[in-house]
Amino acid sequence: MHRETLPPDSSLPWAKLNNIELNGVKISQLGKSTGSGVIATRELSADNAVLMTIPRELLLSLDNVWIYAKSDHHLREVLEAVGAYARTARGAILIFLLMQITSSYIDIPIKIGTSNPWTQYVKFLPSEFPLPTFWNEAERKLLDGTSLKPALEAKLKSLDREFTHLRDSTKDIEWCRYWWDSDVGRLSIDDWKIVDAIYRSRALDLPKTGHAMVPYIDMANHASGEETVALYDTDADGSAILILRDGKRLKAGEEVTITYGDEKGACEMLFSYGFIEGNMHGEDVVDDVKSTREIFLDIDIPDDDPLKLAKKSAFDSPPGFRIFSRDVDCEWEGPFVWLLCVNEEDGLSFRVLQLNDGERELKATWNDIEIRGIQMLETCLREDPLWDIFQLRAIISIQNRIERQIQDQEDNKDYVEEAQNGKLSISSQSLKAVEDLLNRELFFLSMAWDKFEGKKTKLLNSNAVQEYLSRASTNEEVEVEDFS
Repeated sequence: MHRETLPPDSSLPWAKLNNIELNGVKISQLGKSTGSGVIATRELSADNAVLMTIPRELLLSLDNVWIYAKSDHHLREVLEAVGAYARTARGAILIFLLMQITSSYIDIPIKIGTSNPWTQYVKFLPSEFPLPTFWNEAERKLLDGTSLKPALEAKLKSLDREFTHLRDSTKDIEWCRYWWDSDVGRLSIDDWKIVDAIYRSRALDLPKTGHAMVPYIDMANHASGEETVALYDTDADGSAILILRDGKRLKAGEEVTITYGDEKGACEMLFSYGFIEGNMHGEDVVDDVKSTREIFLDIDIPDDDPLKLAKKSAFDSPPGFRIFSRDVDCEWEGPFVWLLCVNEEDGLSFRVLQLNDGERELKATWNDIEIRGIQMLETCLREDPLWDIFQLRAIISIQNRIERQIQDQEDNKDYVEEAQNGKLSISSQSLKAVEDLLNRELFFLSMAWDKFEGKKTKLLNSNAVQEYLSRASTNEEVEVEDFS
């Protein structure tokens, strides 16, 4: 559906009508590539100065969506038809946004929905989003070898499932024929991607409220660390407020920024907001590593593991691990990795119990101790005399996975070069973002591999590993593990 848009800097009458209080700031159009932003209209220097106050009834939260539904029977029909999904913040807010776009769509001959402040406010939001969910197939192919590729594929499948659920749940509602009918229906998966992009790129985790969209505060751009100018919070009345950080001073015309999350890595920033903070070509390598922050890599149990199916059935854990930076060091976490590191000969076993109702249940044990969850398995491994052996196996599994990821990047180099030479249908903005992500992740993965190599060497020299290898070498029936 075509959505009417208005310049964000024309929104002041709307803000005044809805009792938004502005103190020394305004919304301004910063440029075509940058979009809108919050700008100081005078010198700002008072500590904890409240720059904005947004009344609580304007906050787009799960609770407020259902409050709107009390006076909007079209919205209520959709929320109730969709079921449990509409009882989540994401589900309720996306459906609400879709209803506001539908309400203002001029080609629908009947009035759908009840007008509210957000019916007008969505017109001030961008018409286009640089998020990877909108990239074409050629642009998505650039992501081969990055941690964003599997995340994007999973997201696109999830969006399709949500959209299909919405259609199946509402197709029998009379007025929804203007969404789904083959002749007059106007709704497509692209519309669902739009409301998803609005939500993901603009929702805040607001104290005392939870995930919500906050008009006007959501116009503020991102800056991390000491560059963050203002913080958002909730006051005693439940209204959202934007507060100048202690010690910050701004001149008239300077930008007021917030943080979208200092802990978010390069992949997540590109995924959710369409940009990566910083410049990989700068001189400060430490800051570049910090800006990458983390990478999640998927990993699976080898097919030749006789306990593979049992491990996956007994332990519910995401099949992967997270590598994250700590200053200039690297650490990893991901309990699923331990399932690659232990087997029956180490003390892990499974048995099937027959329950009273006739059902069967798979139980895991470690040296005859029942294991309830993968965290308990990790605790048992830590207390085992062979803990250093298990750590060594984990480090090697992680290094092998890092090597495969780096090789995937190498295998995709020719395709990236074609894009750089202008031979593919790829936007310059997408290409630049991918180049930045590839450089950052390659640098980060290479550094992580080196750090883990040092940890591996230390473990190899530990008494527990040396004694284990010595015993294995003198036992002809035991195959000596290759830890090289």
